[in-house]
Amino acid sequence: MAASNDQTSKKYMVLKPDEASLIGLIRFLISGNIESKQFIECLRVKKTSLKHRVYIFFSIFIQNVLQFAAKPLSVFGSIFELWLNLLACNGNFCLFLLNLLRGHFDRRVELDKNIKPGDKKYFAELSVMASKIAYENKAFIKAVVEDKWKMELIGEYDFWNEYQQKYSTQGLIIHDKTANPDMIIVAFRGTELFNADDWRTDFDLSWHKFQSMGKVHSGFIKALGLQNDQSWPPTIDHDNKKPIAYYTIKEKLRKLLHPHSRTKFILTGHSLGGALAILFPAVLALHDETCILERLEAIYTFGQPRVGDVKFGDFVKEQLKSYDIKYYRFVYNHDIVPRLPYDDDTTLLFRHFGTCLFYNSLYEGKIFPQEPHRNYFSIRAFITKRLDALWELVRSFLLPHLYGPEYREGLLLLVCRLFGLLVPGFPAHGIQEYINAVRLGTAEFWRCKEGITGGANKCFCSQ
Repeated sequence: MAASNDQTSKKYMVLKPDEASLIGLIRFLISGNIESKQFIECLRVKKTSLKHRVYIFFSIFIQNVLQFAAKPLSVFGSIFELWLNLLACNGNFCLFLLNLLRGHFDRRVELDKNIKPGDKKYFAELSVMASKIAYENKAFIKAVVEDKWKMELIGEYDFWNEYQQKYSTQGLIIHDKTANPDMIIVAFRGTELFNADDWRTDFDLSWHKFQSMGKVHSGFIKALGLQNDQSWPPTIDHDNKKPIAYYTIKEKLRKLLHPHSRTKFILTGHSLGGALAILFPAVLALHDETCILERLEAIYTFGQPRVGDVKFGDFVKEQLKSYDIKYYRFVYNHDIVPRLPYDDDTTLLFRHFGTCLFYNSLYEGKIFPQEPHRNYFSIRAFITKRLDALWELVRSFLLPHLYGPEYREGLLLLVCRLFGLLVPGFPAHGIQEYINAVRLGTAEFWRCKEGITGGANKCFCSQ
């Protein structure tokens, strides 16, 4: 089915790093006209400010560096994963090393036994753990979901990106039949440490503007399934060898939900995965997929970057309110990713929306319209960020004594903590902080009967 005018981007700016030269980029910094540049494809965009040209320069430059480093990163990542698998098969000392290094610096795979189905935090716990294991390989995911969680693994997927011409988007679908009603969890994988394509998506400052939906970060919509003609048709001709994330998941949900009138589903993800989780229902609304949206219970995102402009935020909030979908956007302390891209740029105008569930370094939760120090490079937060980074390093040694050995942090994470003394915000983005926030955190919104809706800025139901 062809896309309508409302489902086709009529204004966009797409960066093409592969066609950029260093001399061309330097010339671009001097000139305000972008239409004649080979490495920028744009429609109805003629001039940009110097500030925005600087952003574009560094975006393209960093993407080219990542492209150059893609194979070495991939090889190193494969060797690292192979080493971990070998450690898992050899002796107690190797198992000790494995426990220090495994699972993106955090070895926890079991669900918290203190948070049971029906508890206020149960789906937050399940969502953050699903977001965590989404980073792992397929065999590991299957073993955890089926053997440890005793749930049904519907599938784990490698999705095709039309623009990168690679399988660079990943996700998994889980069916939890212990909940009442039973719940389907769709978890998108975030930025993988050794995957250059994921990092290129994060640094891509391209954008597309849709008539009803507003302006959206192109890197994210490309990862979800934007077509090469800049459109979002309701359906496409499926190629089973090259599944597209949005269309594949939509059809899976339709088949899973249709026979069971009470079954609902949750969308979740960490980092880039969080961006895809909130973008997915926006595209469903663009296609008037009412039957699916009516079954969407909640969206849980952890360390999610900004996805679109004010109009996009208003569009999504209207859908969340209309379908009574709860949206939980978790932000831990000085995590850098939720504060990107900058929201003071007059050209990009990316904004968060909905309520921020903010946790400080003591895992004390508060509700804010926006996270404190909304732009990472804040002079006011310069000292407090480093003091918090020092406390987080000390806290690493305290947590296992206070809450048990499962809170012991791996060697690599401790190294990252040391690096965080110089550059706070990067260790704070780790999924382990969000697991701790859900499990250990205190917050008034967990006392709500209904939670937080997409249109609310505070907890509306207190006990």
